[in-house]
Amino acid sequence: MRYPKSLPQNGTIGFVAPSFGCATEPYKSGFANAQKKFAERGYGLDIGPNCYAGEGIGISNTPQKCAQELMDYYCSEKNDCLISCGGGELMCEVLSHMDFERIKNAEPKWYMGYSDNTNFTYLQATMCDTAAIYGPCAAPFGMEPWHEAIEDAFSLITGVKDTVTGYDKWEKESLKDEEHPLVPYNVTEEKILRTYIGMKEVSGQQISMKGRLLGGCMDCLVNLLGTRFDKTREFAKKYKEDGIIWFLEACDLNVFSIRRAMWQMEEAGWFEHVKGFLIGRPLCYAQEIMGLDAYKAVLEIAGRKNVPVIMDVDLGHLPPMMPLIVGSFGEIVVQGNDISIKMNQI
Repeated sequence: MRYPKSLPQNGTIGFVAPSFGCATEPYKSGFANAQKKFAERGYGLDIGPNCYAGEGIGISNTPQKCAQELMDYYCSEKNDCLISCGGGELMCEVLSHMDFERIKNAEPKWYMGYSDNTNFTYLQATMCDTAAIYGPCAAPFGMEPWHEAIEDAFSLITGVKDTVTGYDKWEKESLKDEEHPLVPYNVTEEKILRTYIGMKEVSGQQISMKGRLLGGCMDCLVNLLGTRFDKTREFAKKYKEDGIIWFLEACDLNVFSIRRAMWQMEEAGWFEHVKGFLIGRPLCYAQEIMGLDAYKAVLEIAGRKNVPVIMDVDLGHLPPMMPLIVGSFGEIVVQGNDISIKMNQI
């Protein structure tokens, strides 16, 4: 596994928009303030041509132009890392125009983003054997003040820390809108982790597990499954001695879609060599359809593996989210509602 160099003090942060850009509020103001805050800390800025674009469908520009921007800025010597402007809907179409051999042969640099950016953070690990950060996009760095999760993400990219520990409360309803683009997370809900070994709930017990961290947004992952970009089984086989700890979270999927996604990944052989699961709070949190909730949707498959399954983790679309290094060797300890994830760059 290749690990990029940390962003140096007074280095340059590059921004790209292979999914949505920051063309509308509140993202435009958030991005502007993020640039201001980075500049105040002494960092240079390298703004890609699509960052303020709104020409595409579900992405900032055409798939061809988005792919060109991402490749050019990833391979450029003018920036030291890349942060994606945002998530979106159709970043998958960008992949058809990417030269992954060019990416693989380039000097590795940190790329950070989440949601639709799974299309790159996941493939960086599985196709290019290069670590990436599943973490916040650019606009949240403009919030005043930074939440601890934003500090954690920046600490990862600068190499200040290698461990995250989760957060006490999470946001059910955001206060951010066009008139209030810089408000911080509205954390009102207490974090309660639910822990299972197989199908048996063991919440409260101390659980430890180790393995390669792999995952992202399930909406994107099942879309990649079975395409020419799907090298998951090869990755799992290469690192079978370490084993895989899957971190998964869902955006648009309802509870039945989550269950179907878990079935599809299992049948494709993705969960071979699994050591455990970290499941983020889905956007459909607390949904129940025909007696099925998000816990049962996951456990129908994950529970058969007889490995730890930690649910309602700080991951995904109900912030705050722990930033995770995709491809790193994770050491995870869970005790009650406390979680610690050390990400070793080995």
